[in-house]
Amino acid sequence: YCMDYTGCGNTLNMTHPRTLQLIMDSLRYWVLEMHVDGFRFDLASALARELHDVDRLGAFFDIIHQDPVISQVKLIAEPWDLGEGGYQVGNFPVLWAEWNAEYRDTVRGFWKGDDGRVGALGYRLTGSSDLYGKGGRRPYASINFVTAHDGFTLHDLVSYNGKHNEANGEGNRDGHHDNLSWNGGIEGPTGDPAVVALREQQKRNFLATLLLSEGVPMLCGGDEIGRTQRGNNNAYCQDNETSWFDWQLDNTRKDLLAFARHLIALRRAHPVFRRRQFFAGRQLWGSEVKDLSWFRPDGKEMTEESWRDPRAHCIGLRLAGDAIAEVDVRGEPITDDTFLILLNAHHAPQRFVLPAHRAGIRWEILLDTRAAGPPRRLRLLPGGRPYELGGRCLALFRLKEAP
Repeated sequence: YCMDYTGCGNTLNMTHPRTLQLIMDSLRYWVLEMHVDGFRFDLASALARELHDVDRLGAFFDIIHQDPVISQVKLIAEPWDLGEGGYQVGNFPVLWAEWNAEYRDTVRGFWKGDDGRVGALGYRLTGSSDLYGKGGRRPYASINFVTAHDGFTLHDLVSYNGKHNEANGEGNRDGHHDNLSWNGGIEGPTGDPAVVALREQQKRNFLATLLLSEGVPMLCGGDEIGRTQRGNNNAYCQDNETSWFDWQLDNTRKDLLAFARHLIALRRAHPVFRRRQFFAGRQLWGSEVKDLSWFRPDGKEMTEESWRDPRAHCIGLRLAGDAIAEVDVRGEPITDDTFLILLNAHHAPQRFVLPAHRAGIRWEILLDTRAAGPPRRLRLLPGGRPYELGGRCLALFRLKEAP
């Protein structure tokens, strides 16, 4: 009989030696002859099944880990399939990175305004140590994403409450049903300026969250220019304008592209957003403050009670650039600026007291998602004073020394 764990009818028999040989011959060809940098394995849990269960000690992992070529390239798993016990996020072995679906769902739920998301968000913003902190894995094991080729585009995520797959010919039964999306009050296209502005701000919130999180960001092509599939979250069968890219950018889409470019440049310039080690949550030798600190809107550090408050929708985190505790390729210590990220998923503005661990602290505002771009002039705010953080808004600050 045939076991179908993929939904496509093509599950491989991983107990057969010729199947394993086929896999390794194919992978080695693509590395040695075509010089690819690595592989992303679709529905990878299906490859880890032998008799039935997903097996971390199975032959699939053995043949890859022992191979002197394949074990040295990038290995990325989509860590689930359609079978029983197939959801394996956080459970793949060392050497593997994973599409982090927990990141996707937590970040979507947070910006949607769901209660009780702050605790999980703390892990997702900092590399998901709860998933990858054991067994020798690092923050880069987490492939962070909000959208992918399956499901809603970013534009549709903030424009539709439900999927609209009628054109696929399956009575809208296909595609994922629970998308954690929110349309801002009107389903689909609208000319309402308030709803349009809210949707653009939500896009910026998602992009900023993704590109300022520890781990490896994965941005779905087209999200940076507001690509839409008109609410279709399973458009694989649509070779038409539903799935095509529209390269005619209006000013709104140009602004979104510029915003994404600014974030990417910021991330590349600052290693504090690209840590190779998980945070210790304590002050390291030679640093002024803890490598990672969490704050409530009143400027005080988060407590256990704060983390567990289901009504909490606003949080801040300070990333200490002098406490990275890593070295570069020349063996020199890596240092960076210190940054503060404030996130408010509530619809109402929130006065957030900026941290001040000593006198003379000032914070330079680098980004506020209420605006389509960075500030046009230098703006310094004193620590210990409140910042008016907008509703459904993310703001980024850099620590500046007093003159």
